[in-house]
Amino acid sequence: MTSILVLHGPNLNTLGRREPSVYGRTTLDEINARMARFAATAGMDFSAFQSNAEHALVERVQQAADDGTDWILINPAAFTHTSVALRDALAAVDLPFIEIHLSNPAQREPFRHSSYSTGLAVGTIGGVGADSYLLSLQAVAHRTST
Repeated sequence: MTSILVLHGPNLNTLGRREPSVYGRTTLDEINARMARFAATAGMDFSAFQSNAEHALVERVQQAADDGTDWILINPAAFTHTSVALRDALAAVDLPFIEIHLSNPAQREPFRHSSYSTGLAVGTIGGVGADSYLLSLQAVAHRTST
């Protein structure tokens, strides 16, 4: 059974009410529930973790190296553009991961155009709101079933 860890970065706990014109009205709980349903149907083990603290996300990535995690799906949120520590943790664990974004960073402010982790990722899915998460999970399901 493929084990999926979904990591949600800072401020994603406020989804549904935070800038709905940018991030939509879907809550993080709704995203996690949708992913958990799909994972169960696909025979995947699913867990999710959200933190506003960089060190907590780094520690959870490091833990993934030893807990049977096969894939990481991560929305680093603001840490996309600022966290060398999170990038280094992802490199250190050497697990495949997909970077997720609700919005399209390339269409936003210039400081959002760069990502520390994209170059390490198997792929990046973004710009389609909450569907970005489910599409990333579907991509893993496809890669692990072939």
